[in-house]
Amino acid sequence: MEPQAAAGAIEHSEPFFHSPEFWVAVAFVILIALFGKKVFVMIVGGLDDKIEKIRHDIDAATRLREEAQDKLAQFERKQHEAIGEAEQIIARAHEEAERMAQESAERLQDSLRRSEKLAKERIAQAEAQAIDEVRSKAIELAIEASRKILAEDLSTPKATQLIDDAIKDIETKLH
Repeated sequence: MEPQAAAGAIEHSEPFFHSPEFWVAVAFVILIALFGKKVFVMIVGGLDDKIEKIRHDIDAATRLREEAQDKLAQFERKQHEAIGEAEQIIARAHEEAERMAQESAERLQDSLRRSEKLAKERIAQAEAQAIDEVRSKAIELAIEASRKILAEDLSTPKATQLIDDAIKDIETKLH
């Protein structure tokens, strides 16, 4: 049977274009040819659009990154400038505080010197006044004692004359 089956198979073979598989394959190729080009163009166009969008996004991200780096550099420069200015302000404040402290110390020293001078002047005045008072009192006592002694020992006209001379002499020596 095998030889007959093989012969039968050959006898039943038809030309290839009568076979339904052939026409399905032809229809598939035509379908692919007609719609495949459009689908390919759509896919490629979609991919190109996607690629272009990604490029645009990358460019935008690159620009934003550069802008951010520029801004960061600007802020860092401003921060360094602000730190420098703050250090200068602090240095000036320290200098000003030292100057003010020195001026205050000098003013205090001047005030103390004036107070000391004034106190010395007052003490000197008080000493002079005390000396004058003691002299005056001593003179008064000496005059009074002299009067009493002379009044007891001398006669009246001579005693009066001696007292008057002594008073004049004392007054001229004191003034």
